[in-house]
Amino acid sequence: MGIFLQPSSTQVHRAEALTRKFGLRTEPKFLTLTVAIVASLVLTGCSVGPKYNRAPVETPAAYKELDGWKVAQPQDTSLRGKWWEIFGDSQLNALEDQVNVSNQNIAAAAANFLSARALVKEARSQLFPTVTVGPAISVSRPSANLGSNGATAAATGTPIVSTGKGTFEDYTLPFDASYQVDLWGRIRSQVKANIYAAQASAADLENVRLTAQAEVAVDYFEIRAQDAQKELLDETVKAYENSLDLTKARFETGIDNEESVAQAETQLDTAKAQDTNLGILRAQYEHAIALLVGKPASSFSIPEQPLNANPPSIPVGVPSELLERRPDIAAGERSMAQANAEIGVARAAYFPTLTLSASAGLESSAISTLFTWPSRFFSVGPQLSETLFDGGLRRATMQQYRATYEQMIATYRQDVLTAFQQVEDNLASLRILSQEIHEQDTAVMAAQRYLTIATDRYRLGLDPYLDVITAQTALFGNQQTEVNLKMQQMTSSVQLIEALGGGWDASQLPSAASMITKP
Repeated sequence: MGIFLQPSSTQVHRAEALTRKFGLRTEPKFLTLTVAIVASLVLTGCSVGPKYNRAPVETPAAYKELDGWKVAQPQDTSLRGKWWEIFGDSQLNALEDQVNVSNQNIAAAAANFLSARALVKEARSQLFPTVTVGPAISVSRPSANLGSNGATAAATGTPIVSTGKGTFEDYTLPFDASYQVDLWGRIRSQVKANIYAAQASAADLENVRLTAQAEVAVDYFEIRAQDAQKELLDETVKAYENSLDLTKARFETGIDNEESVAQAETQLDTAKAQDTNLGILRAQYEHAIALLVGKPASSFSIPEQPLNANPPSIPVGVPSELLERRPDIAAGERSMAQANAEIGVARAAYFPTLTLSASAGLESSAISTLFTWPSRFFSVGPQLSETLFDGGLRRATMQQYRATYEQMIATYRQDVLTAFQQVEDNLASLRILSQEIHEQDTAVMAAQRYLTIATDRYRLGLDPYLDVITAQTALFGNQQTEVNLKMQQMTSSVQLIEALGGGWDASQLPSAASMITKP
């Protein structure tokens, strides 16, 4: 059963014009071939793939946590480029610059993008003919028991002339060309799918980069908080040493008893142990940063510097901007476009395939006559094929790609909802921490006043040393809480910037043209 494409009168006229313009032969068989080629080129513009439209998502008009509280002034613009510079810390800037160069997760994601871009070129290569050449030389001796028919050439069917020594020689220089006409846009849909996949890979690369940059900033402020805790404990140890000296002096003069000395010694030794223990967590954060910047932990160190920074004003913008500013959302949207294009690839399988093929070359039984005019041979013609029965394979494939597309839509919408949640979480954290730190400052001042009073009353012999210990413990606890709150404030600022997409936006995705032209 065959399928015949009847050329239109316009296509016939175009074919005749081409034959006259290029001096081609006008016999019916050659004219029919030219008509088939012209018709295929005309039909190449067809496409059976569905049109892509980004799935709609619900976006609120503004962030709830900004109601009555602003992180940045409305006239501030969005973050751009090196977002970490907003913190004004030169040490952090230097570390972040190393992340872009030496982080191995970023290097792996970059290689993955290059691989995806190469797949675009692989798919696009199918839009062009394939031309091969296969020169060959064969020497054979047929069996004497085959009779006198001799051998025939495989390519042309012409008898091979004997050399007179019982052997036969065959010299061939064939050129073959084949071209599958993209009648229904299958190849073009595959190229689009690969372009969208490469763009999704580029967005994944930026998401890996942003994640690494944010982790470095968070770990950096954690280290600075540990340094602040160390400074606090060092001062506390000195204060406890002074208190121990006081209790010893009062004991030696008979004013106080040995119990107070033991209490002061216990308190001092506990503080020293806590002071030493801080080194474990700091070392772990330092090693984590070394990994993120691509350095061996053994040869990497960060000098001590207590946390002394205030959270910057962060331009937040409106929720709808997250669809363009978050690389993970951009990757989800491009994956959705890829799944839609792959539906077109599956749908094209329902239509016939037209292949144009040609073969030409030289063949001779002697090398001396290989490059003469009589040695030429050629064959050319189109081939049309259509699958009549496949046991439901094409239908199942269509169902698979449609289900994948629906999955990508759901994933994309979930990513958007997650992004809104993360921004609201960090806005709430910054808002509440700002109020809590103000209240904690008041608590520290009250604890300091309490310690002063308790110490004075102990010096006067009015109260036991246990009251001083209680006051010292209260002050130390409140000071530790204050350091932790300030650390949380800085890390929440970093996480808010990460939730907003850093300094990236979807306009930085590589274009379809760059996927093809760049080496």
